[in-house]
Amino acid sequence: MENNQLEQLRYPIGKFEAPSVITKVQLEEWITVLEYLPQRLQDLVTPLSDGQLETPYRPGGWTVRQLVHHISDSHHNSYIRFKWALTENNPVIKPYDEKAWADLFDSRTAPIQMSLDHLRAVHAKLVYLLKGLSADDLQRKFIHPDGNVESTLEVNIGRYAWHSNHHYAHIANLVEREGW
Repeated sequence: MENNQLEQLRYPIGKFEAPSVITKVQLEEWITVLEYLPQRLQDLVTPLSDGQLETPYRPGGWTVRQLVHHISDSHHNSYIRFKWALTENNPVIKPYDEKAWADLFDSRTAPIQMSLDHLRAVHAKLVYLLKGLSADDLQRKFIHPDGNVESTLEVNIGRYAWHSNHHYAHIANLVEREGW
C-alpha cells in the first residue's frame, strides 16, 4: 500500500487544526458532536461480529475493538484534563501512553459494551460540564508536557470533537470498504 493511501486511512478527516477564531456557533457544533458520539458509535459497532471487531481499520492499525476501548480511555482522560484546567492554574497534565493502553488485555479482549457504556457516562458528564462553562472558563489552559504545548479549553473541545469524528471515520470507512 502506498504512503498516500496509508495516510488517508490513518487520517480520514485530516489532522486537527484549531481555527484562529472560535465562535459560539463552532463551540455548540463541537459540543453536539460530543453529545451524540456515544449513540452514533454504538449504532455503528453493535451489529459487528467478534471477527469484525478483531479487524484492524488499516494495515498495522488497531482493531475495531481496540479503537472503541481507546475512544473511551482517551475521552475519560480528556474529561479529567478539563477538570484540572478548571480547578488549577495552568496545570501540567499527565500524558498516557495510548499505544500501550491499547495493547493491554482489556483493550484487546474486553466486550466493547463496557467501553460504550463508559463513554456514554463520561460524555453525559462532559457535555453537561461544557454547556455550563463561561467565556472565561473556556480560556482556561492546561499544558501538555510533550513540547510544553499550552491548550485552552475551547481548543480542547474542538480537539475532542475532531477525535470523535476521526475514530468514528476509521470504523465507518472500514465497514464501508468491507461491505459489512
